[in-house]
Amino acid sequence: MAKIKIALIGAGMRGLNYINYVHKHRMEAELVAVADPNQARRNKVREMFELDETVCFESWEELLAGPKRADAVFICTQDQLHVAPTLRALEAGYHVMLEKPMATDPGDCVQVVQAADKYERMLVICHVLRYTPFFQTLKRLLDENAIGELVTVQHNENVGFLHQAHSYVRGNWSVTANSSPMILSKSSHDLDIISWLIGAECVNLSSFGSLSYFKAKNAPAGATERCLDGCPAADECEYYAPNQYLTENLKWWSYAISDDWSYEGRLKALQEGPYGRCVFHCDNDVVDHQVVNMEFANDVTASFIMSAFTNEISRTIKLMGTKGEIRAAMEKDEIEIHRFDTGFKETITLNKSDGHIGHGGGDGGIVKDFLKLLRTDASSSLTSAEVSLQSHLMAFAAENSRLTKQVVNLRDYRRQIEDKLSE
Repeated sequence: MAKIKIALIGAGMRGLNYINYVHKHRMEAELVAVADPNQARRNKVREMFELDETVCFESWEELLAGPKRADAVFICTQDQLHVAPTLRALEAGYHVMLEKPMATDPGDCVQVVQAADKYERMLVICHVLRYTPFFQTLKRLLDENAIGELVTVQHNENVGFLHQAHSYVRGNWSVTANSSPMILSKSSHDLDIISWLIGAECVNLSSFGSLSYFKAKNAPAGATERCLDGCPAADECEYYAPNQYLTENLKWWSYAISDDWSYEGRLKALQEGPYGRCVFHCDNDVVDHQVVNMEFANDVTASFIMSAFTNEISRTIKLMGTKGEIRAAMEKDEIEIHRFDTGFKETITLNKSDGHIGHGGGDGGIVKDFLKLLRTDASSSLTSAEVSLQSHLMAFAAENSRLTKQVVNLRDYRRQIEDKLSE
């Protein structure tokens, strides 16, 4: 069987997570080209796959120019740079696996879905949680009526105070205009998983939330603009950058601030880059807490809470049915089932995931499934663009509701977007 040829656009951490699977399964797939404006990232991929310099490009335009190089493209650029390479790749005949969110504008999301239909190419969106053993087990239990008919879902994304500081205060997703609303950039995963578990169309939603804490008025007395500028609050501040990025026991965010992972490289990044800024003196404008309430066509209701103010980075969920309830914690890989009628109780411990690293096994799971679809010429995916469109529009509608303080009807909202595109 011929190997499936893959090209990578965007060689940051997310792209590397996906091509790690390709590297481990080189009998079934091979990476044949890479594009990234950062030379250090290109070189890392080139060395990893022993690529010739002639197939390592600074831009996606160069990679997609000329004859078709691969069967499919992984597009893992920053959020606001998803649409143009996706449309060009589909037009050029590539199948595409696209990092979420598919676009930062609802109209662009609809256009991307329409392009996949027009060119009859597979477009898979990286809603990786659907591919984790944890959420697949929950879906199976619901399909088997383990708690009767599902009535209510309560889902929490515990962002974690340090994760919030890294990604949504100092980092790439801190300013809406440069990325997207946080409910989309962070939690399109969660809205998608809620929609998938419920198995119906979301018809109405409302949302509330704000940026409450990470702003100048809450800065400690005398706090400097940058942590390394002799800040008097350094010993007491939980967000003091050196304590987050210059430790010997490196966390994943330590690798994100620089392509030079040495102590000297990370120190320079704090001295000169955005991750050395005081979290109370940044240009961030995305929320640090938000709630979304949803009503689905099958009468199931759901509530979702996203909050920065948690110690752990985790997802927890409660599923309430007519015959029982399920309580589950993703990072602990624990699922508790309680039946009302028989008093039956069971705890399922999966021990199959890797916590939030690799999204609980979802990163590898989606690549495995994508390659399988390519080999079998399958026409649909668990996370096809059309399927994914609902959760994207839910996120945009939630932000609309948050800003206007009004309930949004999803059918009307989608109709307005499509009508605007057809004008």
